Amino acid sequence: RSGSSPLPLILTGIPGVAVGSPWAALPLCCLYLLALLGNCSLLWAIRAEHALHTPMFQFLAMLALADPGLSLCTLPTVLAVFCVPATPLPFRACLAQMYFIHAFSAIESGVLVAMAFDRFVAVCHPLRYGSVLSGSLVARAGVLIVLRGTCLVLPAAVLMARMPFCRARVLSHSFCLHQDMLRLACGDVRPSSWYGLSAVILTKGLDSLAVLLSYVLILRAILGTVSPGARAKAFGTCSCHLCAVLLFYVPLIGLSVIHRFGKHLPLLIPTLLADAYLLVPPALNPLVYSWKTKQVRRRVLLLLCRR
Repeated sequence: RSGSSPLPLILTGIPGVAVGSPWAALPLCCLYLLALLGNCSLLWAIRAEHALHTPMFQFLAMLALADPGLSLCTLPTVLAVFCVPATPLPFRACLAQMYFIHAFSAIESGVLVAMAFDRFVAVCHPLRYGSVLSGSLVARAGVLIVLRGTCLVLPAAVLMARMPFCRARVLSHSFCLHQDMLRLACGDVRPSSWYGLSAVILTKGLDSLAVLLSYVLILRAILGTVSPGARAKAFGTCSCHLCAVLLFYVPLIGLSVIHRFGKHLPLLIPTLLADAYLLVPPALNPLVYSWKTKQVRRRVLLLLCRR
């Protein structure tokens, strides 16, 4: 059926997992709860601890805001799939979810680049750190990151809204992704496909290259340091961010490659990668930063003791 009001799309769960299985829904609920509580605690710790009012932790606060946004976008449909078989989702709701997933993903990618630049300045130009990363620069960077994420994804949603859908309506995931929705459209999908690819290259593609370049320069500066203690300290300042980068980009790149070139692979692989890409970073990022940062750990423990 084509036209301005396509039929609802059908969401699917994890292949091989029976619908309504409590043991399958419970780990997902725990991940969502961990992501929300962890990021809220992280934001509270940054706000309450004056020593954390630095550019590094201001960027971390942006990451802690983007992570729950990414989780909440998928929460209703992911949990619904495990309760209701063949869960239908109105096309406009699916389109809105697709937009917010990709927008928050682009925002998180931009924040990781800003954090990489922060670590580059801290390691390679420590004496200029305060003058380079001023409060106004951090604020402008935050606004630019949000505008880039929201504006670049918007044309993809507009193009998708105009596509006719006349094929099978079953999606591959329990949430709506651009490439997954595009394979169900009929007609000429090339403009939407090429724009989607261009948007990915302009956001995650360039962002991953910027992060890689930052760490090449950081590694060169660290290896040029004579003192072993200074090297260990420099590596320690970057370890949390490097973990966040790997948690975000490894599943994302794997999912993008599989969607375009791995159509012969079992459905379980892209399903698990998509779930890892959207659920694991928001849940683990607060744990990584709480474990590695003494001030954050102390404030979070204080919060838990009060409760």
